[in-house]
Amino acid sequence: MGKKDEELDDDICVTLELDGGEKVECEILTIFPVGDTDYIALLPTTGSFAEDGEVFLYRYVETEDGEPSLDNIMDDEEYEAVYDAFDEWLDSSEFDELVDDEEE
Repeated sequence: MGKKDEELDDDICVTLELDGGEKVECEILTIFPVGDTDYIALLPTTGSFAEDGEVFLYRYVETEDGEPSLDNIMDDEEYEAVYDAFDEWLDSSEFDELVDDEEE
């Protein structure tokens, strides 16, 4: 999916502060477009969310200064579309890993 995915080849981690003040370390899985909007998938690596294998999906924007900003997805229809696109990315990534493993 273009340059943004290529930048994520190295495991990049971010720290999220959740509403309750809990801090969660997350690995960035991918940044992907749905329509004209970019979204980000984060995999928690610490805390109870890591144990559950939960993935966080957020709207991803960069400010005029180039700083990343995450926004919650509040609309159910938007979330469904984002989840479906992430699921497709996940399926293709798993397929790519299987093909890479077979080639080795």
